Amino acid sequence: MPVLAIFTNPAITKGHYEALRKEVAWETKPAPGGIFHAASFDDQGGIHVADVWESGDALNQFVSSRLMPAMQKLGIPAPAVAVYPLHNANAYEAVTRFVVKSGKKASAKGKPAGKKKSK
Repeated sequence: MPVLAIFTNPAITKGHYEALRKEVAWETKPAPGGIFHAASFDDQGGIHVADVWESGDALNQFVSSRLMPAMQKLGIPAPAVAVYPLHNANAYEAVTRFVVKSGKKASAKGKPAGKKKSK
């Protein structure tokens, strides 16, 4: 059964997240069973992640074999995790505008920062 996993931790910063992206390489070496990943930071800088996985087993395999070892290696505190059975998921075509490429930041409008249209 597919699941929605919500990860939160006020102590995990953007710097931690970017270090994890590089170390775990989930974008270049996707984990089996991973469907969707979105990350955000609140006004105090704490992380909030929403993932969709094909199953709780696939999520647990990724967390235990890749995510937690990398977090321990980098000294990043473990997040709180809540897992729920997925009822519905939609990803619209516009989602591709919000994909952050290595070394670039997404702007509020979803386009990579620093990239401007030429006139």
